[in-house]
Amino acid sequence: MSEAGEFVDYTLQMESTWEKAAEASERLGGSLKVYGASVGAVRGTVRDALKRYKNLNHDDITALSSELWEEPVFERRLAAVVLLQTKVGLLVNTDLTRIEGFIRRAGTRALVDPLAADIVRPLIARLEGLAKERAERVLERWATDPDPELRHAAALARDTATP
Repeated sequence: MSEAGEFVDYTLQMESTWEKAAEASERLGGSLKVYGASVGAVRGTVRDALKRYKNLNHDDITALSSELWEEPVFERRLAAVVLLQTKVGLLVNTDLTRIEGFIRRAGTRALVDPLAADIVRPLIARLEGLAKERAERVLERWATDPDPELRHAAALARDTATP
């Protein structure tokens, strides 16, 4: 694991409580392991990591997000989402492949929704030309995919959310 990844994971574990872990595990339905760190702690940890590791470029950000996503732990995956939300301006249309994998393995709409609404939607909105066309084709494919979470994400990214 990278130094930045170790920092995020360790800090999230230190910010956790068993009470929050039990509540979050029940709310999430047991689909993911839960440390028990609050959303505020996750956001603060990502903010601190970005201050500590100031020179992260596009490839570093996307690699760190994948590293955090690798383990099926809610707070790690939420940290990956927060990282991508914070650095969405660095993302390009080819990052939709990575995000698609995240959506397929999310395990909860608590992760799918911000991926679609806070990352995919603004990413596609700022793209132009061929990059935008390619991204739109990806969303069209998602909209007809057998995976209900991917279809849901496509609707959210287009701002036509389905319940």
